[in-house]
Amino acid sequence: MKNYKIKPLKSTADYKEALDNLREVWEAQPNTPEGDQLELLLMVIEKYEDEHHQMPQLDPVEAIKYKMEEDGLSQKDLVKYFGTKSRVSEVLGGKKPLTLKMIKSLYHDFGIPAKTLLI
Repeated sequence: MKNYKIKPLKSTADYKEALDNLREVWEAQPNTPEGDQLELLLMVIEKYEDEHHQMPQLDPVEAIKYKMEEDGLSQKDLVKYFGTKSRVSEVLGGKKPLTLKMIKSLYHDFGIPAKTLLI
């Protein structure tokens, strides 16, 4: 096992080096020295990415469509969140807004962050 000096990432070079180190310990088991390195590397990488590689905020409808594609769902699978097939079509087509009830259901049952749905 190579013992990496884990430090705050202050440059792109630091970030790339941390990613290379991460690849080497990716399969590490928890509660081992390698597992501890993996955990620490993930923390500093996540912090760097949050500060330097922010993802654009998704439109609520785009987030729903993305989740549908990711999970292999069709519009009929959303009826339980929206109430009716026509309401699903209206919301996904941009003709009707999400209601608070829909937002709560999509957040709790569909796993879309509330911050995304409330835009």
